[in-house]
Amino acid sequence: MTGFTHFDADGKAVMVDVSDKADTERTATAAAAVLMQPETLALIMQGGVKKGDVLSVARLAGIMGAKRTPDLIPLCHPLMLTSVKVDLTCDPARNAVDVTATCKLKGQTGVEMEALTAVTIAALTVYDMCKAVDRGMTVTDVRLLHKAGGKSGEWGATAPSAGG
Repeated sequence: MTGFTHFDADGKAVMVDVSDKADTERTATAAAAVLMQPETLALIMQGGVKKGDVLSVARLAGIMGAKRTPDLIPLCHPLMLTSVKVDLTCDPARNAVDVTATCKLKGQTGVEMEALTAVTIAALTVYDMCKAVDRGMTVTDVRLLHKAGGKSGEWGATAPSAGG
C-alpha cells in the first residue's frame, strides 16, 4: 500500500498535480445496491411509482452525478468524461435494485470517483423516488469493482463485500 497522495509534506490537503502524467485510456466500474420491501420492488418493476419511471430517472441522475463529481468531492479534478454508462437491475430474490456504472476517458487521472459518485447518486434517486412507500430502504455495498489505465494499470475486486 502506498502513502496518501492528497497531502503535502506538511500534512495539508492538496489536489494531486497530474501535469506530468501521460494521457491514457482510463475506465472504472462501481456498484451499489438499494434493498427494499418486496412490494416496493414490485411497484418499481410495474411502473407504479407515482413520481415516474424510477429506473430511467435514476440512470439519468447517475450520469449527471458522474459529471458533477468535482463539485461534490473537494480534491477531484474536473474531467472530460467520454462515456458514462449506468445500469439498474431489479433482483426480486434479494428485493434489491442493483446499480452499476462505468466511466471512461482519455486523460491524466482516473475515473474511480466518478463511477462511485454515479452509483451513489443513482441509488439515492431510487430511494428518493420510493421513500413515500418505503422509508426503510437501505443503500448498501457501494464499491469499486474494476479500474484500468494509468501508471497503476488494472485492478479488480477479488470478492464482493459483506452483504453484497
